[in-house]
Amino acid sequence: MKLLYYREKNFGDQLNPWLWDKLIPGVIDDNQTTTFVGIGTLINDRLPLKTKNSRLRAIFGTGVGYGNGIPQLNDTYKIYCLRGPLSAQALGVSDKLAVTDGAVLIRNLFDNYSHKKVYKFSYMPHFELAGTSWSLVCKSLGFGYIDPRWSIEKVLSSINETEVLLAEAMHGAIIADALRVPWVPIITNPTILQFKWQDWCQSVGVNYQPSHIKRLHHPNQKRDILSPIRLVRDWVRQQESKSQLMHIAKNAQPTLSSDTSIENLTQEMNARLDAFKQDFAQGMYL
Repeated sequence: MKLLYYREKNFGDQLNPWLWDKLIPGVIDDNQTTTFVGIGTLINDRLPLKTKNSRLRAIFGTGVGYGNGIPQLNDTYKIYCLRGPLSAQALGVSDKLAVTDGAVLIRNLFDNYSHKKVYKFSYMPHFELAGTSWSLVCKSLGFGYIDPRWSIEKVLSSINETEVLLAEAMHGAIIADALRVPWVPIITNPTILQFKWQDWCQSVGVNYQPSHIKRLHHPNQKRDILSPIRLVRDWVRQQESKSQLMHIAKNAQPTLSSDTSIENLTQEMNARLDAFKQDFAQGMYL
C-alpha cells in the first residue's frame, strides 16, 4: 500500500513516514494499487492523478485545499476521517467523518507530555521561509528557533522544550496542541492557506486568530553579500521582525484546546485507525 504525502523537506509532510511506520507497521510499501492518503492538505483535483494506479484510496486525517477543485468521490475512496468540518462540507460528506488532523496520533507515542522547558517562547516559521534570518531574530530575543526542516525527533523535542509556540507552520501548532503546549498562529505570507487552519481549529474547538508579521527574507546569499547596502537592509528587516515578534509574544493570547477535547479526539482517531487496521487485515487493500 503506497503512502501519499508531499515530498517536501518539511516537518508536517515528513511526519508521514515517521508516524505511520510506528502506528501501522508492515502496511506501507511501494504497491501503488492501493493508497493511504495521510497527513497534509491532499484532497484536491490533483489527487486522482497522483493515485491513478490505485483501485482504492484510504483517506485518513487529511484535508481539502490547494489545487483547482476537489475530486469526484466514488467507491474508490474510503474515508475514515477528515481534518475538520470544512473539509467534510467541501466534499459534501457527513460531518461524522470530520474528526481532526491525523498528526494528533503523535499522542500515542508519548506516555508523558510534560518536558523540561528551556524557552518561554519559540518560533517555528513556514518551511519555505525558515533559515538564517529567523534564527538570528530568535537568538537576539532569547527565543527558541525551530526549523521545520530539522529531523522529526529534533522538532518534537524542541516543541516540548518551549512554554509557548509561535507558529506559522500549521503542523507545529497541531503537534504543540497534541503535546499540551499553548500556541499562537502567525502569518507572514498572504499565500498561507487559512482554510486549512480554520478547518483544523474548528475540529479541536478553538478560534483561529492569527497574528501578522511582515515577511522576513533570507540574508542575501549572492557574491555581493558584503555590500554595505545589502547588509544594512538585512539588518533593518531583522530588527523590524524582532520588534513584531516580541510584540506578539507579549500581547497575543496563546491558544490550547481543552484536555477533554484533545483526549476525546485522540480516542476517536484511534477508533478510526482500528477500523482501518481491521479492513486491512480482512484483505480490503490486498
